[in-house]
Parts: sequence; C-alpha cells; structure tokens
Amino acid sequence: MFPVDSIADEVVTHVPTGIKVAVTSSPKRGIEATLRVCEKLAPVGFQVAPHLAARLVRDEHHLRDLLERLVAVGVRDVFAIAGDVDLPVGKFDGATALLTAMVELQYGIEEVGISGYPESHPFISDETTIQVMFDKEPFATYIVSQLCFDAGALAWWIRAVRARGVQLPIHIGIPGPIESRRLLRIATRIGVGESTRFVRRHGGLLTRLLVHDRYGPNALIERLTPQLSDPWNRIAGFHVYTFNELATTERWRGEALRRLEG
Repeated sequence: MFPVDSIADEVVTHVPTGIKVAVTSSPKRGIEATLRVCEKLAPVGFQVAPHLAARLVRDEHHLRDLLERLVAVGVRDVFAIAGDVDLPVGKFDGATALLTAMVELQYGIEEVGISGYPESHPFISDETTIQVMFDKEPFATYIVSQLCFDAGALAWWIRAVRARGVQLPIHIGIPGPIESRRLLRIATRIGVGESTRFVRRHGGLLTRLLVHDRYGPNALIERLTPQLSDPWNRIAGFHVYTFNELATTERWRGEALRRLEG
C-alpha cells in the first residue's frame, strides 16, 4: 500500500492482523511517511514490511536511525529496493549497497525482501536483474516479483531464476481487484515491461481492460496453478498489489479463500 495520511486507519478497519502489510516508499512523500505508517500499525498487532529505498537513505547513520525506529515498534521485516529517484540523496545508489550496510549494522531484522522482474525493467536487462538477485541472495530471505499479467512470462522467469541458482522463496506479485482504466494507467507507468513491449505482449489484456469496468486476478491465479504446485519453484505465495483499495481487496481475498475451502 502507498503511505498516504489515512491509510493506517483503513488497514485497521479492513485488514486482519494476520495479514502481512507492505508499505511502499514514495519519492514524493519520502521515507518518513513510510515509517509513520509502520509506527501506527506495528504496535497494534500488524506484521509490517516497510520498503527501504536505498536512494532515499543518506548514509549509515540515517540507516541506523531508520532501523532503530522500526525495531523499536516490533518491525522485523523490511523490503530493500533501489528507489525510483534519479539521483540518490546520499551514498547508497542501489539495494545491494543498502543490504551490505544493513548486515554490517546487525540490527534485529529477521526477514529481508528483494525485488524480482518477470518482465523487463525499464532500464536493466532481464539477464542483469536475475544476476543481481543472485548477488543479493546472501543478504535476503525472500523475493517479491513486480507486477506481471502473463503466466507464461512468470513461468519462464521462475525457471531462469532457479537455473541461475537463486533459491530464495518467491512471492508472486499480482494486482488485486481494481478499476480497469486505473490499472492500465499504473501498469504502463511503473515498468511492467517497457510501455511498447507491454502494449505488444498484452494486447488481449488491454482490450479486456478497456471493455470491462474492473480487473480481477482470478484468471491469472488459475493459469499459475502449475507453477504453484511444483516444489522446485519454491513459490511462497502471492503478494497482492492493492493500490490502496483495501476493502475491495480484502473482500476478494475472503471470497477466494471460501471458494478454495468449498
């Protein structure tokens, strides 16, 4: 979820405390907004995983302060990313440098997530992103994939990650239910493949998004079932991108679980 002012109250209202909640790090709002949300949610029983954007962290002293605040409220899980800013505010230019500094500080963080890119990152080749995951593996405990609407692309990427020797469990990133045109705007903006590649590869999806009012992830999950059932893939579950539509997402999640149990 995005760290807007009212989001902590919405989480308390709509999300069970047993659900891990990830809080993104916004270049516009800054890393302080992420920490304020965590400091509201962790003390009331939520498992919170804040995004720590390397390019928003000034130096080791700043990083120590951030980790101290998180550990003080019970946060034991962070997600390390480079951050979507052109120029770093300090000495960390990417997630690997941040992860190295975190290890040296030896604070009480037990789980550390890193990003995976099933489709092309806007600025980095597929081969490089997989190699970078291999380099980060000693510092991390799990991977979360960026948005991908193509079950075939996800299957290829999972095989490529495992073939490179990366063994961290993978949480597959999927969009929650959302208004179709809003999802289309977000998907073409945040690097779900380059925009032209996205349009070329997902023409059928684009047509459906334009025809239907809302998108739902059920069909994508069904197509991913063979990947979920293969133990070699080490799929830990789904990471649902809610776009702050928490009530809608939680209602969909409950309905999906009831269908499975039935």
